Amino acid sequence: MTSSFEQMRANVGKLLRGIDRYNPENLATLERYVETQAKENAYDLEANLAILKLYQFNPAYFQVNVTSQILLKALTNLPHTDFTLCKLSQQEERPIRQILYLGNLLETCHFQSFWTSLEENRELIDGIAGFEDSVRKFICHVVGITYQNIEHRLLAEMLGDPLDTQVKVWMNKYGWTEDEEGQIFIFNQEESVKPKNIVEKIDFESVSSIMATSQ
Repeated sequence: MTSSFEQMRANVGKLLRGIDRYNPENLATLERYVETQAKENAYDLEANLAILKLYQFNPAYFQVNVTSQILLKALTNLPHTDFTLCKLSQQEERPIRQILYLGNLLETCHFQSFWTSLEENRELIDGIAGFEDSVRKFICHVVGITYQNIEHRLLAEMLGDPLDTQVKVWMNKYGWTEDEEGQIFIFNQEESVKPKNIVEKIDFESVSSIMATSQ
């Protein structure tokens, strides 16, 4: 069965290919498309950038809620640079300011602070299906390129998991193992092809630049 997202994607694709890409009368269709992305945990960066561009050229049409959804969806696609592309020229209404702050915390790897701030602003992600798991996937990506082993307690904090219900799930997803002392050993596919006498150390200061180029 074809999803609402797939049906809309074909129609929106036609809009974006022609001169109508710059017609603000199409914003209602494009804005419904953003809502569909949020509900169905789907994503279309090109369409979302087109909406932001239309808002930039036609400020009277600007919608805070739609812009907030676009920024949150961009965050779910870290480590790709979508969030950087989407946050250019944004107005500073409170929800947008809060989302930009959350994005900055993620991009600079302040994960515990991110979850604390998100908990204080949970209304921001209402209706964004899969948001927290998408963030956890990104955090595991950073852990995978940064650590060889990590304490269970620290990983739980980084994953925003005070009840310790998520760590095992993500360990299994990535094939990480844990010893009796609570040390989790990170399996990195690249490690299996590195010469044994080479040890790479990556600090958090370099992670942001790595994220920009990593897949």
